[in-house]
Amino acid sequence: MRGTTPRGHWWLLGSLLTVFLLALFLATSVIRGVGAAGTSQSQGPDDLVPGSVSGGGPVVDARGAAPISSAVRPGTVALTFDDGPDPAWTPQILRLLAAKQVPGTFFVIGEHVAEHPELVRAETAAGHQVGLHTFTHVDLATAPVWRVQLELAASRAVLAGATGRSTALLRPPYSSTPDAVGNRDWQAIQRTGALGYLNVLSTQDSLDWEGGQVDDIVRQAVPPAGQGAIVLMHDGGGDRSHTVAALGRFIDTLKARGYRFTTLTQAVGLPPQSAPVPRLERWYGAALIELLRAAFPVPTTAAWLLATVAVLTAVRLLLLAVAATAHRRRTDRQALPDPGLPVSVVVPAHNEEATIAACVRALLDGGCPGVDVVVVDDGSVDGTAAAAAAVADPRVRVVTQPNRGKPAALNAGVALAAHDVILMVDADTVLAHGAVARLAAAFTDPGIGAVAGNTKVANRAGLLPLWQHLEYVMSFGLERRLFDLFGASPTVPGAIGAFRRPALASCGGISADTIAEDTDIAMALCRAGWRVVYRSDAHASTHVPTTVRELWHQRYRWAYGTLQSIWKHRRSVTERGTAGRLGRRTLPYLLLFQLALPLTAPALDAAALYGLAFGVSPAPAYTWAAFSLAQLALAAHALRQDRQSLRHLWLVPLQQTLYRTALCLVTIHALVSAALGAGPHWRNHTAPRPEARVVPAAV
Repeated sequence: MRGTTPRGHWWLLGSLLTVFLLALFLATSVIRGVGAAGTSQSQGPDDLVPGSVSGGGPVVDARGAAPISSAVRPGTVALTFDDGPDPAWTPQILRLLAAKQVPGTFFVIGEHVAEHPELVRAETAAGHQVGLHTFTHVDLATAPVWRVQLELAASRAVLAGATGRSTALLRPPYSSTPDAVGNRDWQAIQRTGALGYLNVLSTQDSLDWEGGQVDDIVRQAVPPAGQGAIVLMHDGGGDRSHTVAALGRFIDTLKARGYRFTTLTQAVGLPPQSAPVPRLERWYGAALIELLRAAFPVPTTAAWLLATVAVLTAVRLLLLAVAATAHRRRTDRQALPDPGLPVSVVVPAHNEEATIAACVRALLDGGCPGVDVVVVDDGSVDGTAAAAAAVADPRVRVVTQPNRGKPAALNAGVALAAHDVILMVDADTVLAHGAVARLAAAFTDPGIGAVAGNTKVANRAGLLPLWQHLEYVMSFGLERRLFDLFGASPTVPGAIGAFRRPALASCGGISADTIAEDTDIAMALCRAGWRVVYRSDAHASTHVPTTVRELWHQRYRWAYGTLQSIWKHRRSVTERGTAGRLGRRTLPYLLLFQLALPLTAPALDAAALYGLAFGVSPAPAYTWAAFSLAQLALAAHALRQDRQSLRHLWLVPLQQTLYRTALCLVTIHALVSAALGAGPHWRNHTAPRPEARVVPAAV
């Protein structure tokens, strides 16, 4: 089978994870300000602050060689509001200002502008001035230079996108009056001045951010008699109901005393500090707003997704652990098999010259003397047929046919089989002694139509085969135990599975409708009323892929074939009996835990690493560590149940990241192919179909 190279899919997954991480970075580090200094510091020393600043007015222009402080004109008040816009409080303040016919100056946080650009447009449309208050309310006195530049650039961009205008007004977060400026504050003023910004402090802090009573807010906002003031209030950042209630009373009080309300620049005698931006800059700002608004829900969505994944993973681990113990107890109570039951074995083979002889000899020496072996060479171009015939045993028949695909080869072998219990074995598989008899013993129950055996990895040299060994024991083995307890196993593995001839006949034999014939036939048997069970004590060793490309092609075929089979047998959801158990127990498990859940695994890993790297939240990392330990414990439990060595347990954490990510890519590939109707095929199904030809056994 030819398949798509996995390289493009690694690029696809890498691109998706990059977008996911960038959205997390925007929504947590850039938007929420994680990793930056986010709290105010004490003033500290102020010996470097010029006297013209510490003893001057509240508006400091450090854009030139020497700083210039501008004082507020006597009898003039400029109302300023920080931390908005806020959808709860900003509209109320705008309505109150309009009713009182008073202008204001709003120092907006870029993050909130991106969330509510319509509120900033309402502020400018009403004639109010707008200044910047950084993007995430970061303390400019302690933030690194790159952070200061990023904060102001992002704030300028979203303001341009929302209003089409720029502003030079900047109020540093956590700032106060001029006499409270320390050395670090002065350094920040110099930096932002060099970037073209006019720093705006205040003369009267209403302290509304402390949550005081209305009377206290009004009292603290009122300037000394006859003096002008820049009054600091807030329209965001918390519950501002007291601010709204105090604002009207404050305005009325000062108007009664003869004060005049103006914009900030008018209050200090400066020209407006706003100007239209070029069209390209506005487009850029608008695009940034849309990007940020798309990123806002990512952390919450990711948190819910990861919580859901955590719960589902915990449920799966618990189910598998319980199923392993319960199934082991059931197996221990099973009677010893009768080696005298007649069994036919069908071995389809295509270019299996290297392994076919070992497979056939293991069948003949497996403790079932009456075994009848039919090897079907499906159009091999090597010496497969000759190697099988060289075993030279009268119980072995070798037939050849043109390449018609595995289902056709199996059906040809079934037609030639001598007995009603038919074992199907892949040509690269070696059965353990007694496995044939154990599978055959299950058919003493007349309701059983098929029995799945326990497949082990034969070639365990190398990292990739060892990961598959752990997967065969942890995932395949435990899930088959669980499906057996469900009463509807969805797969009889091609490596080792036995069937009752009448059961096969009731389903029309092995179908070529899907490329996962072992899954298709198991589901078909369940829908026909037959039980499909699992014998964990019937072991077989098979060879697994040793390269990523081989593994990719195999798992792609499995995943796509599983999708085909689920779709083909979807009506079992409404059926009764064994078919109903398949439709309402097994199929939902397959869809949820084998198709949907694996898709989220790389996102969980990425979120955990991101949380650790950026200090956003340790919760994803703790969750990842907890489930890695749980997987480790489950792996140890599964290996002990299957009497396997524990010496490869150290590979489980890596398997749960690198290997699991590769399987996620395969699942994505299969889902996309299924959606496009462009799936793979099993070798050649269109070749002519002459009768099979018997090859004489060697003498």
